[in-house]
Amino acid sequence: MDAHLTCRAERRFPGGTTVEATLQIPAPGFSVTVLFGPSGSGKTTVLRLLAGLERADSGSIRMGSTTWSDANRGIHLPPQARNLGFLPQAYSLFPHLSVAENLAFGLEGQAPTERGARVAELLDLLDLQGLAARRPAELSGGQQQRVALGRALARRPGLLLLDEPLSALDQPAQLRLRRELRDLLRRLDIPTVLVTHDRAEALHLGDRLVVMDQGRVCQSGDIQAVFDRPTDPAVARILGVETVVRGQVESIVDGLATLRVGPARILAADPGGLGHEAFACIRGEDVAVERSTGTASGSTARNRLPARITALSPEGALMRVSLDCGFPLAALVTRQACLDLGLSEGDQVCAILKAAAVHLIPHD
Repeated sequence: MDAHLTCRAERRFPGGTTVEATLQIPAPGFSVTVLFGPSGSGKTTVLRLLAGLERADSGSIRMGSTTWSDANRGIHLPPQARNLGFLPQAYSLFPHLSVAENLAFGLEGQAPTERGARVAELLDLLDLQGLAARRPAELSGGQQQRVALGRALARRPGLLLLDEPLSALDQPAQLRLRRELRDLLRRLDIPTVLVTHDRAEALHLGDRLVVMDQGRVCQSGDIQAVFDRPTDPAVARILGVETVVRGQVESIVDGLATLRVGPARILAADPGGLGHEAFACIRGEDVAVERSTGTASGSTARNRLPARITALSPEGALMRVSLDCGFPLAALVTRQACLDLGLSEGDQVCAILKAAAVHLIPHD
């Protein structure tokens, strides 16, 4: 990967907390790198280091051939010298200024005709035509977001930083604007770094994923590859894998490993490098629940695990089915499937999942 931006820096806080910012952004052009992790993992600190709002205690940040920060050499370019656009979580629009005035705020020093032309261009790009004279309080949440984004884009930055860009919106607006934001970022054709703790938002918006926990980068790479193949149990849990259990590797035959977890045995694809123990990672959407306890049909390797339902928990259109298979296992099924099967707490059922859906992580 040709790196457009390379960041290897640390920020140390009083009390001993340290945030390690280690990431690369691809060459100029459209890409969305998502900083992902739980609250307090250091995501926003990394974004602020990139923006120049935090000063690194060690290491460096380079954008192309330009050094933005180098602690050893005493270099720290201020935000306005870094050719970037920054959209904070709270948007921070000026309530007393109109939409047009908010968009033009960062264009001081330009001729009035140039500023007017750029504001008109942004109004058109962000579908804000007819709203130029309105104040922020007269706009919807989605319109406020677009105005804040337009202000960040006004000076045609080479890098765009977005801090939880949808968190200020209600859930229906978030769902509606995910695709709209992705399409807009594609049209802008500049690299973007986006902070979120929302798995669905990361998957909808991102190309690359940087997983953070406790101030450090745990894993990074292509977003689907990281979600599908976490490299350690902590990353799997951060990425929302409902079941992460440790077991004994009993055998590996024809590319399939047998893992014993308590009294149960799980068949899984062999990732290579397995020792005597491994962690099995199983997503709830990959687990089916049946009343039948018969044998599996077809040639696909499947696990059929006798189970007892320990809890049923509604989650929107889905139902979380907590199972005891000799180890705790979570399944996500539709509410209709739950009704059709007549599932109740305490029922004896069968949990079914393909061997290919079980991701094994070698235990060091």
